[in-house]
This record gives sequence, C-alpha cells and structure tokens, in this order.
Amino acid sequence: MISERDSETTFEEDSQPNDEVVPYSDDETEDELDGGQSGDEPGPKQTSRDAEESRDPTKKDCSWQVKANDQRFYDQPGFKRTIFLCFKKSKYSGNAIKTYKYNPITFLPLNLFEQFKRAANFYFLVLLILQSIPQITTLSWYTTLVPLLLVLGITAVKDLVDDIARHRMDNEVNNRTCEVIKDGRFKNTKWKDIKVGDIIRLKKNTFIPADILLLSSSEPNSLCYVETAELDGETNLKFKMALEVTDRYLQEESALADFDGLVECEEPNNRLDKFTGTLSWRNSSYPLDADKILLRGCKIRNTDFCHGMVIFAGADTKIMKNSGKTRFKRTKIDSLMNYMVYTIIVLLILLSAGLAIGHTYWEQQIGNSSWYLYDAQDYSPAYRGFLNFWGYIIVLNTMVPISLYVSVEVIRFGQSYFINWDLQMYYPEKDTPAKARTTTLNEQLGQIQYIFSDKTGTLTQNIMTFKKCCINGQRYGESVQSLCEQVDFSWNMYADGKFLFYDHYLIEQIKSGKEPEIQKFFFLLAICHTVMADTSDGQLNYQAASPDEGALVTAARNFGYVFLSRTQNTITISEMGVKRTYDVLAILDFNSDRKRMSVIVRESSGNIRLYCKGADTVIYERLHPRNLKKEATEEALDLLGVTAIEDKLQDGVPETISRLSKADIKIWVLTGDKKETAENIGFSCELLTEETAICYGEDTSALLQTRLENQRNRAGSSPHSSLRMNEPFFQGSRDRALIITGSWLNEILLEKKKKKKKLKLKFPRTAEEKKKQSEKRRRAEAYKEQQQKNFVDLACECRAVICCRVTPKQKAMVVELVKKYKKAITLAIGDGANDVNMIKTAHIGVGISGQEGMQAVMSSDYSFGQFRYLQRLLLVHGRWSYIRMCKFLRYFFYKNFAFTLVHIWYSFFNGFSAQTAYEDWFITLYNVLYSSLPVLLVGLLDQDVSDKLSLRFPRLYILGQRDLLFNYKKFFLSLLHGAVTSLIIFFIPYGAYLISMGQDGEAPADYQSFAVTAASSLIFVVNFQIGLDTSYWTFVNAFSVFGSIALYFGITFDLHSAGIHVLFPSRFQFTGTAPNALRQPYLWLTMILSIAICLLPIVAQRFLSMTIWPLESDKIQRNRRQYLLEEQQWKRRQSAFRRGVSARRSAYAFSHQRGYADLIASGRSIRKRRAPLDAVLSGTGTGTGTGSGTGSGDTRDTG
Repeated sequence: MISERDSETTFEEDSQPNDEVVPYSDDETEDELDGGQSGDEPGPKQTSRDAEESRDPTKKDCSWQVKANDQRFYDQPGFKRTIFLCFKKSKYSGNAIKTYKYNPITFLPLNLFEQFKRAANFYFLVLLILQSIPQITTLSWYTTLVPLLLVLGITAVKDLVDDIARHRMDNEVNNRTCEVIKDGRFKNTKWKDIKVGDIIRLKKNTFIPADILLLSSSEPNSLCYVETAELDGETNLKFKMALEVTDRYLQEESALADFDGLVECEEPNNRLDKFTGTLSWRNSSYPLDADKILLRGCKIRNTDFCHGMVIFAGADTKIMKNSGKTRFKRTKIDSLMNYMVYTIIVLLILLSAGLAIGHTYWEQQIGNSSWYLYDAQDYSPAYRGFLNFWGYIIVLNTMVPISLYVSVEVIRFGQSYFINWDLQMYYPEKDTPAKARTTTLNEQLGQIQYIFSDKTGTLTQNIMTFKKCCINGQRYGESVQSLCEQVDFSWNMYADGKFLFYDHYLIEQIKSGKEPEIQKFFFLLAICHTVMADTSDGQLNYQAASPDEGALVTAARNFGYVFLSRTQNTITISEMGVKRTYDVLAILDFNSDRKRMSVIVRESSGNIRLYCKGADTVIYERLHPRNLKKEATEEALDLLGVTAIEDKLQDGVPETISRLSKADIKIWVLTGDKKETAENIGFSCELLTEETAICYGEDTSALLQTRLENQRNRAGSSPHSSLRMNEPFFQGSRDRALIITGSWLNEILLEKKKKKKKLKLKFPRTAEEKKKQSEKRRRAEAYKEQQQKNFVDLACECRAVICCRVTPKQKAMVVELVKKYKKAITLAIGDGANDVNMIKTAHIGVGISGQEGMQAVMSSDYSFGQFRYLQRLLLVHGRWSYIRMCKFLRYFFYKNFAFTLVHIWYSFFNGFSAQTAYEDWFITLYNVLYSSLPVLLVGLLDQDVSDKLSLRFPRLYILGQRDLLFNYKKFFLSLLHGAVTSLIIFFIPYGAYLISMGQDGEAPADYQSFAVTAASSLIFVVNFQIGLDTSYWTFVNAFSVFGSIALYFGITFDLHSAGIHVLFPSRFQFTGTAPNALRQPYLWLTMILSIAICLLPIVAQRFLSMTIWPLESDKIQRNRRQYLLEEQQWKRRQSAFRRGVSARRSAYAFSHQRGYADLIASGRSIRKRRAPLDAVLSGTGTGTGTGSGTGSGDTRDTG
C-alpha cells in the first residue's frame, strides 16, 4: 500500500499567466478545479464512481423533497424543525417576504432597545437615573429628560418612516397575483399564499414568484425565455427548457392538476447557476439541472405562458439567499467623532474626580467649622466628596453632547436631499435622477483618494455600433461623419431607423451585386449568430446574448441581409428582399477559450458550408496553410473581411477623469475585457497619454521579485525581521501607468487556487511535524502579505492603473488591498452585477443606471445615469458636505465647552459643591432651542465657493483628502477656544458684580442676576460666533442667528414671570430676575464687554490669516467676479487623441458567456440524420472586433 502525507500543489504551478484568459470562476470549488485538470488520468475506480454518480445524482445530499399538489405531504414530522423548546415549525418557508423590522406591537420596545444600545443614549439614561437620587443631584431631572426624549423621538420617527416604506414595498410584492391550481382548477392567488409543491401558471412579461421547476410552456419543446436583469444585471434573454416527459404529458389543466411527481434536490442555497435534483414520476427518475429551474426575480419574455412547480419559496429562494446583509459602512469622521466623545468622557471623569477631591479638602478645612453650613447630615468629608463626584458627573454632562448624533443625522439627511434634487445630475434621456441611497456617507464623498471604475457601461455606453468593415481588401465606412450625408436605407423595409452609416459606396456595391465577397460577408453576419428574433407591433426586434453580436446582425439587416426567424434546425433570412430558409446542422458556440463561433448549414442546392467569426488572432491562425491545429471543422478558412465595432465613451468622460486627477484622486479601471481593448479605452478617456510609460504584468513581476529579494537580504537570517524599503520602484518623475491582467494579478498576489492531492491513507502527524507545518504556513502568509504590500506600493506610484481580464472577486480584492495597505478612502463605480462585490467592498459604492439592469444600483450608496456626474458628486456635493460637517462639529464642541466649563470656574467660589452656574431651564433648552438652529443651517447650507468654481478649481478638494478641517488638533483648539470663552463669560460678570450699584441704590449682585447675565452673554457670543463662521449668508441664516437670540429673551422673560411661578412654584424659582437685572444699563455694558473680548480677537485672527496666509478658497472667493466673467468665455479644449502605434486593435464582438447555441444545436434540436462533420471539406470564417475573417467553400451533400 502506498501512503502519502498531506501535501498541496499550486494549480497550474508551472504555467505562465495568459493575458487572454479570464481567471477561474469565483464560484469554482476545489473539486471542480481538480476535475478540470487534463493531465490527470482517471483510474478505473474513479471512472466507475463518476458513472455511478451521473446515474444517481441524488447521492449528492438531495435531502429537500417536494411533492406536487399534496400539502399534507409536508406535515410529516421529518419536515419539522424546532424553533424554541418544544415548538416546531415546517422547514419549508412560505412565499411571503419580510424586510421590515417592526410591527405595531414590537415597534416601541424594539426601537428603544436598539437606541439604548448606542453608548451616548445609554449614558444619558444612566444620568437620568442618577438625577433621581436626591443625595447626589443638584440638577433637576427634566434637564436631561427633555433632550433625551427629543433625541429618541426624532430617531424613532425616522425609523418609523423607513419601516413604513419597507412595509409598503413588502405588501406590494406579496400581494401580486398569479394562477395556482386549487381544487383542480387554476385560480388567481396572491404571491404570499403560494406554497412549496404548488403548480402555477405564469404569463408573458410577468415576474416569477418563487424558484420553480419548469414543466411545460406554449413554446415548442417547452422552451421558456427569461430576463434576469433583477438577478444578475444582464438584460439579454436566457432560455430554459422543460423535461421531455413533462413537455409531452403536462400541457392540459387536468393533467397538471393530477400531477403527483416527487422532486428530491439540494437544500436551499445561493448558487444561482447550480442546481442538482431528480424528478420521480410514474416509476421513473429524471435528472434536473439549472436549465430546468426558473428563479424568483426573473421575468417571462417571448413566451405566452408556462407552467411550473414551486421548489423553493420565500426566504429559501436563491435571490433571497443572495441578499445577505450589506456591509455596514461608517465614515472616517464618524470614527473620529466617536473617539472624541470617548476623550470627552475621560476628561469629564477626570474633572469630576478633581472637583470631588477639592470638595473633600474644602469640607475638611472650612465646611466642618462653619456652623451655618450644617445640613443635619453627619457625613464624613470623604463620603461627601464621593457624592459630589456623581454630582459633577451630572452637572458637567453637557460636555458629552446628546444632541450631536441626531444633529449629524439631520444634516446628512438634508444633504442627501440636495443630491437627489440636483437637476445638473439628472439624466433626461432615461429620466434618471441622482439618488442618495444612504444618508450616512455624504461627508466621506469629500475625502476620496482612489476611484475604482468598471469600463463597459460605466466609462462606455455599452451600446455597440457597427462603424467600419474591410471586405476583400477594400475598406468601407472611412467617410467623415461631419462631411457626408447619412446613408438612406428607405429601400429596405426591414431597416432599423436607429442605424447610422455614412459610406454610400458600400450601398452601391451591394445593390450592384458585382462583388460576391460583399454578399457573402453580410450573409455570414446574418446567419452566424445565436440572436433570437421577435416581432411586436409589426416591428422586428432582436434579443442578443451580447450587445456586440446584436450590432453585427443589425448591420447585416440594414445592408439587405435580414435575419427573420429560426427554429431548432432552420434559419430564415431575407437576402436583398428574397426569403430563403437554410437547414442548421450544427452550431459550435462561442466561449472564452474558443473565442469564435461557427455554424454549419445546408443550402437549398445541397451544399454544406461552415461560417465562422471570432477574434482576429484566432481566425488568423486558422487561415495559415501550415496550421498545426487539425480541427476538421474549422481549418483552412477563406478570409472574407473584418468589422470594426465601436462602444462609444459616455459624454464627458475625459473631462471628468481630468478634473478628478487634478483633485489628486487616482483612478483605477477594473474590467473583464481583454488587454488591448482596456488599453485603447485608457487612451480614449485620457487616462493614458503618449508620454505615459506603461508597465505590464511581466515587468511588474520582475520588479516585485527584485524588491522581495532585497528585502529578504536586508532582513537577514531572522525570520521575525520585517524591514520595509521606502525607496520608490521607479526612478525619475516620468508619467507611468500599470496595465495588468487577472492571470498576472493572481500570479503576483499569490492568489492562485490550490488543489489537494487525493490521499489513500493519512498517518497522524508528530508534534515536530505539526510545528514545521505551522511555521511553513506562517512564513508563507508573511511572504504573501509582503508581496501584496509591495504590489500596492508599486501600483500607487503609477498615475493610472488598468486591471483587465479580472473576475468580480478580483475586483473586490484589489479594492480591499488598497484599503488595507494605504488606509485610503475608496470609491467604486459600476453598472453591472459583476461590479456588486467591488461596490460593497469600497468605502462608497456608486451605481450607474445603465444597460445591465439594476443590480449594481440596488447595492450602491449613490446612483445616477452617467459617469460624468461623478465629478459633481465629489467636487461639489462631497466637498461641501465635508466642509459643512467639519465646521458643524468644530462649532458644536466649542459651544458646549463654552457653556459647560463655566460650572467649573463657579466651583471655586461655592466650595466645589456641584452647584450650577445657570438656571435649570436654561440648561435644558440651551442645546435644544437657543443654539441649535444656526449651526444646523450652516451644516446644511454653507459653501465657501460656488459649485462652478468648485469644478473649475479641483485642487480645493485636497483639504478633505488630508483631513485638514477636522482632526484631533482642531478638536483641542475648539476645546481651548471654549475654555477661554467660558473664562470670559464667568469672570467679567463676576468682576463687574464685585463693586456694583444699581440706579435705585441697590446692588443686584445676587446669584440669580449673575446667572442671567452670564447666560445672556453666552447666547450672544455663541450665536455671533456662528455668524463669523458662516461663509454663505442667506436670509435664513440671518433669521436663525437673530431669531435664536430673540427666542432666548422671549422664553426667559416668560419663565421668570410671576404667573408661571404661581402655577409651578417649585419648578420656576427665578421669579422677576430677568426683568429686574436686564433693566440695569451697566449689566448691558458688562455683556457688551464680554462679547467684545470674546469675538474681537477672533475677528482680528481671521483678518490676518486671510490677508497674510490665505487659503486657496480665500483667494478664489476674493477673485470670484473675475472668474465669473472668464467662465462665460471659457470653452472646453478639444480632445486631441493621437497615438503613435499601429492602428490595429485586437478585440472581438462577443460576450464572455455562451450564447443560445445550447438551445439551437442541442440533441433535441438538430435533425437526427445529417452529414457527419468530418465530411465537411472547407468552410467560412469571420473575425470581428477590429478584425474579422470570413470564407466559404463547397462540399457534396452526403446526408
């Protein structure tokens, strides 16, 4: 017996990365990778086991059983699961979906529970409890209760509104109807009442309510066409096909009602493209796969009706299994704000402890010997100090701003609406406004350092257009659009009115019929494809597997070779007005390995021809007479011509990229397209220029290998040393770009998949072997981490990075690496389902409502219709949001410190007895009414420069990237500013009251008058301070500042009136204080002096900084009128795209997925008797993209 220890080898370890190949699928498993190795010869036991598994697929854990038309079947004990103690529930979910969080009974308790999980809310709840203890509190309970209730109430209303929207959405979906068999008849039933095992009927253009097994349809062979845009973002049609036995016997309503088949399949999972199961019916078993399943979220297209059996319902469906929790995203300012709140709490505890110690000392020295201070409590000085510690925690609680979080949410909410309302981000062609899908990330839009963008549909329009062709050496379509008239296709009744072409010579050649190669060329385009045709309202419509294939067939249609229809074994074409039908013998479909597709047809004359089109590189090698690849069906092809298909850039892409680059934002393009296509787009959108030095995968690998060897040499022999080299990879200041493929990315980042050898016997490892294995793994991980870090450092030295041929998983991996090693704020933008992973991984995800469905939009944080709107989102809304939030936070902390620290200075004059310097009601309303509105409006409306100047001067954006406006330095400056203000607010009135005399000869030097004077000074100072901080004045701002001051005096006079004191004598004790104190002129002079000393230094400092050390925004604001005049004359420079390389661009006009050939050329679709493929002697081929080839040959009909 041969035994092997555990060992691992790298998948295709010795192979060189292939730039043309997309790396392994993200969904491949280890077994699938193993099974795909051609080098492994299966032994006899393996072969027999595979054969056995293919005969009985239920061996693969098919524990999910579904019986048709039998609800009692699911009541068996084996289908129950315990949910709590002895309570059991069916393991089969109902079809109703639930995305809401609350119902009328659970809303209040659940919402309060969630809110009190937040540290700030729980902190104030504890304070409220402490305030109910009379021994320690000197502050009334309502001073904390009122702000807390306000915060909880606003948050609860917001949560309630969101949940009501979710309820409405759920009800709209759950109350949709479809036909379900009940009591032997089809009856209209709501989606929420559908159950597993039900037989349902779906009609054209309706959504599929659950994951169902297709039983039959109105189409031949029970085909069913579905659109999966809601599932995977792709708008092209896909087909499903029922089992032959169900197609034959389950067409009538009575037969469907009597159907009693049993399906055994896999448990519910999130694999959209996989399904394994068996249908047992009439003593026979039939294997099931994903092609027999219609998934919830898809839409029935081009099929009048279909019947199906519900397999998975509700939460068990694959779309619901894929809708996992979205990653919770927080802004950088959020994290910083939380740390600052923790800093304030620590500072509060230290201050309270210090003041409590002061009270203990004061009690020992003065309190015990002062008989008039005796309170009938014989507490020791230490115990009194302990009680005062908690008293000061209560008194100084306003240092922790309870209204901070709710104010931030209000500001973000308003900023989100400004984005939604921005008409300059509205895309009228598709009636698509910009949409802020989250309200928590707005200010982070002003701090972006890296943008990761998809290409197709994001930078480009994803609308393919036939532009040029070359047939028999003659080029067509070279005419300049601006100099020539559009070709008139009115002679062709099938012409597509949207198709534009400007070369009249080609039309003349086609009509003359003198060039047979031209006729063959367009005949090939009309017959060699997998497009589906559909006629609606007299219009011929095409459904293609990819936009580029649709463009080729549409071009042939306009030039007189019109694809009309197809069956399983024929295709009908109108050739210059003459309809002909051809027998389709076989279709060799396109895939990413073949890079071509072929079709074999029999003409009416009996001749058999092969027509092929594909990538130029693949077609060329099959034209060579010494071609070593002996493929009987696709060799020795005669070249007919080539095509050029254009996927235009979206409007404004080069300008947008240029502006974002000037804002010091680095742009990386991550795409699944081939290297040449991605490079061409890089030049088109001006990411790359003629002066750019391009570094490819092999160059990158060599540089990283050299760096790693140098690092190992420097680290020495110690395995724990990790020295980082800081010198750059590239010398000089030359503009550089990196272009790397997915295969090279896996090679460089050591992300290639592993395969494990099949082991016959395992021996237990010794402790020494385990230690060696652990050390080996640790070293491998350290090596991998260092290599990835080096790659990120190298890539970030380049001005632009283009990753091509990458999978969705690799896109997300690249974003994660930059986040991990650069600690940079990232944004990902895309339009398709393959971008969802990247969008969710980045700090901010942006979805474009494009040609590939809504999957990216649904997963994004922001969405709009065109890439060019990204510059406005970042440079205008993002920058403004960041500036506003930073200004709001700095001021908010300042006003709270200025307000609260007055209590500390007052403590030195009251024996540290935790007495308050203000009236209780002033403390209650200060943050709620007296100082809240002006700062909220600054957070919502302020702007340092206009939107046009923000776009014209992108360098203004750099402030946010460098965190210059809000950081710990700014926080401590706000603290210092607040402390100085509190000193002035306290000691100037204190000095004035020491030697004062009123007009009536009395000295109003009492505590209550002092409290009113200090409070009034504070209200003036903080409101005028926000006025100084306001850059953009409107009537609303002015009204809020002066209105807040007026509101303070109005409420204060009311609260100090005799009437309210009579009603509530214990709650309102400052009776007559404000009227008496504020009629003394010298008190107003005292307040004016306090305000002047607080604000005049700030005015002087602002003046000097703007004069001597002006910011970029200050300079622009100063010259804004001049810029406004220039703006009216300024025009965008013309894009000069020149590139000194060969005009040949290699690409091919196919999607990276298979087309409809499985349907058209399946065993059930091809005629049983036909000529063998090896009887074909010659054929035709065409390459498309920038190059395509076609050819033709004849052979005898041996069929």
